Amino acid sequence: MRLIVHNMLTCNIKGVVNKFPLRIEAEKVIKKEVDFNPDFLRHMLAKIEWKALVDGARSMGYTELPDQLESEESYSFLKKFHHALLELHLEEGSLVCQETGRKFPVEKGVPNMLLHEDEV
Repeated sequence: MRLIVHNMLTCNIKGVVNKFPLRIEAEKVIKKEVDFNPDFLRHMLAKIEWKALVDGARSMGYTELPDQLESEESYSFLKKFHHALLELHLEEGSLVCQETGRKFPVEKGVPNMLLHEDEV
């Protein structure tokens, strides 16, 4: 699961108010090279929740992103953003609802967000 996906997932358990972001508990992270597209990255900057991306990247062992979004989109910044957003893959681990503590497993890179019957 890429961090671009993580940035869009929420906890949909009935009654949960603080649905986003889900905390990542990484067991296995892999890197998959992806073509660099600066135009796509600039477009995605407006759509990404920056703090959630930074926290997710750090939980996967990548600490190169700045705490605050940089106003100048330098090549170096875009390369770091690209790596975090598209090349880091959570292969095994969990996504954790910060309000309930419910863990959603990630196996073979696929998050299982199915709810139990009592959570609907």
